[in-house]
Parts: sequence; C-alpha cells; structure tokens
Amino acid sequence: MAVAHVEEQQLLKTLRWYDGFVIALANPGFLLGSLGYSVADLGGWGAALLWGISAFVAVFINTIYSELAAMFPQKSGGLSLYAHEAWRKYTTLVGPIATFGYWIGWSVVLSFLGLFIGQLIQGAWFPGEPIGSPFGDGYFSTPGGCQVGLPQLIGIGLVLCVWLFNVFGVRIGMAFGYVAGVVLMIPLFVMMILPFLNGSFDSDNLTFKLNDPGLAWGGIQLALVWLWIMCWSAWGVDVCATFAPEYKDTARDTKMALRSAALFSMFVYILLPIGFVGGGTEKLVSGYAYTDAMDKIVGSTRLSDFFLVCLCISFIISMNTATADGGRALLGISRDGMTIKWLGRLNKFNVPGNGMTVDMVVNILFLLFIGNNFGILAASNLGYVLAHMFALSGFVLLRRDRPHWPRPIKLGAVWVPIAGILAAWCALLTIVGFGWMQVASGGYGETKEKVIGILVLLIAIVLFLYRRIVQDGERPHWREETPTMPEGMADPTASAAVSAPAT
Repeated sequence: MAVAHVEEQQLLKTLRWYDGFVIALANPGFLLGSLGYSVADLGGWGAALLWGISAFVAVFINTIYSELAAMFPQKSGGLSLYAHEAWRKYTTLVGPIATFGYWIGWSVVLSFLGLFIGQLIQGAWFPGEPIGSPFGDGYFSTPGGCQVGLPQLIGIGLVLCVWLFNVFGVRIGMAFGYVAGVVLMIPLFVMMILPFLNGSFDSDNLTFKLNDPGLAWGGIQLALVWLWIMCWSAWGVDVCATFAPEYKDTARDTKMALRSAALFSMFVYILLPIGFVGGGTEKLVSGYAYTDAMDKIVGSTRLSDFFLVCLCISFIISMNTATADGGRALLGISRDGMTIKWLGRLNKFNVPGNGMTVDMVVNILFLLFIGNNFGILAASNLGYVLAHMFALSGFVLLRRDRPHWPRPIKLGAVWVPIAGILAAWCALLTIVGFGWMQVASGGYGETKEKVIGILVLLIAIVLFLYRRIVQDGERPHWREETPTMPEGMADPTASAAVSAPAT
C-alpha cells in the first residue's frame, strides 16, 4: 500500500543582509517611543549615557547571536530557540519561558506604538476629539474602566494594517519597510544632525539627573531600572537573527545584518538624544511634543505636519517589524514542540499567518481593555530580558556540550566569558528592573503590571504541557536527550573511539 508523505512547508530563502538591516530600522522607532520618559527621569545627558551604554552592550550580544544563528540555520524564532537548544538537556522549562518571553516583548510593541501614533495624530490634527486612557475620557469605556478614544481607534487600525502588510508574504512587508526606511532618514537627520549644523544645539538644554539628591543607592537603582527598560528597544537588533532561515546565505547574511544593524543602532542611540534634546528642550521632549521640538530646531511651524507624518511612518516601521518577528517567534516555538501545533503552520504565502493573527488579536485587546500600555510594555520586558539571559548562558553551555557541532561562524574563545558576563548582567537588570520598575517615569509597574508579566510566563508553561501531554501524547519529562551533531552527521569523537585499536 502506498503511503503519502507530506513535506512540511518551509520559509522561503529570499532575503539578503541588507533586508535584515532594513527590518532592524525598527529600533529608532523604539527609541523615540521611550525617549521622552527617559529624559524626564534622567535628564538629557543621563538619557544619552544610558541609551548609549545599552546600545553598546547590544553590539556584543548580537555578535554572539551570529554564531548561534549559523549553528541552527533552520530555526525560525531567533535567540529564544537557541536558548531552548542549549538548556533542554538540563530542563525543558527554559524553552517555553524564553520563547514566550521573547514573543511578548516584541508583540506588545504593536499596541504601545499604535497608541503612541494615535496620541500624536489626535494632538496635532484632532485636538477636540477624546484622547482616551490614560489621559482623559473616550467615546466609550470597556470592562475594567479603559476609556477608548481616538488614539485607541487609530492604534487598532494601524495594528490591522501592519498585519495585512505581512500576512500576504514577506516581500510585501519588506517593500513597505524600504519605503518607510527612506522616509525615516528625514526625521533622524533633523533630530541627530541638523541641531549641530544650524546652531540650534545648546548644551544648557541638557541636564544630568542621576546625581540628584534623594535617589536610592545614589542614583544607581534608577539607572539599573532604566537600563532594564531600555533592553526592549536597544537590544532589538536581535530581530536579524530571527530571519536567519530566510537569508539566501544564512551564515554571511546573518552576520552582516546583525553587525551592521547593531553598529547603526549604537550611533543613533548615542547621538539622537543629545542632538534632539539639545536642539529642543527637555520639557518639550518629555511626553508627546516631538513636533514642537522639531519646530524649534528648524525654526518653522509649517514643517510640523510633514515631520509628524515622518515620525508616524518611523513608528509604523517598528510595528511592521514587531508583527513579522512575533509571528516567526510563535512559528519557531510551535515547530520545536513548545506550544500548540496550530501556531507552527505557514499560510499559502509561506509566512506564519496564524502567529501574526494571534499578535493582531492580542494587541487589539490591549488597546481596548488596558489603558496603561507603557506599564504593560515594562511588564513584558521581564520575559524578554530573561530570554536574552538564557540565550547568552546557552552560548556557554553549547560550547561545552556540543564542541564539535558545525559552526560556520565561530567566535574566539574570549567570547565564552563575555557571554557569561552578559548573562549575569541580564540577571542583575531583571532583579533590579522588575523589582523596582515603579521608580521609572510615571510610576508604572505597580502590582497589576508585574502580575501580567509573570502570568505570561505561566501561560507559556501551561501551553507547553498541553502540547507535550495532549497533542504529542508524551509523559511529562523535565529533561531531554540532545544530539551532539546535526541529524545525518557523525560525531568525530565517536568514530575515533570505534576505530581506536584495542589495548
């Protein structure tokens, strides 16, 4: 009797390293979305210092991920899948925690930035319309007391748009990314370079608040909390590794994408806070008055609408990337047996449509039922930074446990202790940042947000157990045997032992 074998649908290899670089242009949008909050707490010089430190650390982190991505070229889902590969020999629970933590860190970008764009548009063009939570009344309220105003409705529309950009194929999303990336250069030039060229930069506009009297631990606590919050933005170039299976030359393109994106990001994260705040004022940058700050830099109110449009497009780039990355993270999670099978399917356009749809629904619910999106973003950072901690420590474990595994990109031995130090840095940031995130601007991070951050990780474990016990029919087990070499390749140490003469 003939048996039909159905080959699993695979992601298409259509991207080059510069496509990955364009995808990572989401990062300046992440920075702009949080810059006002950080300047309010830290001052212009303090914000520039900490954003620069965070982006500098990201260069080292993403260099390490280039080796891991080349080791597992078929794994979609990025750093969290590498963490699972390294840790499942010791515990299977790291996998679902890291993968769902990584996914939620990217996913909530949609609701956060969608609401941010809505607030910018409402304030500039529709000042008479309800602004909604958390600043005022809305058209209607939802259970839990969230006020839904014009910004929330705009955010929902944008979430639907970026879902459409991506669900019909990677090239449609990439085409939009290239157009938006070109437009992004306009506000970046105005914020980063123009203040130094036209004389609007004034160092008196920048202050340093980390040495203010009364700060806990002499300001170190506030600095560590903000360094933890900044991870979701400054470390976001890891998205280039998520697309590793889709690069035409996995090793070269992944390495080039990660390196170029990390270096460009570091340049932006250091210079933009200095130029933008120095050219405007700290008071203007705090909150949503970006167009007012740019008016001061260029000396013309007629350009306000144009720069506002450019800013909104830059944020949409970030949302576009978050949709693409979040969907692929869920795909990888499912295909590695860590969540329900439905999320492991590609649609007819060879993209993870199911995962992207889950992202869309979750973020629309955030916009409808949760008013404090910045607090939710901070809560989601718990899983995101933990994913980095497990991936970086996983680099150390894989060097020890799989020394002969093919590494098309192999870093020098010095990178093993560097990875260990960075994993410890993630642990420190998580303890201080999650424990005291309420000291950041606005008092975000009270009990509700912390509970949500923990619940996401608990749900991940429940879905993992459902997949293994119900869908796969397995008995619960907390460790797994791991291969020392890829399937179909012999371990050189084993063959040497077999061929050795008896003594």
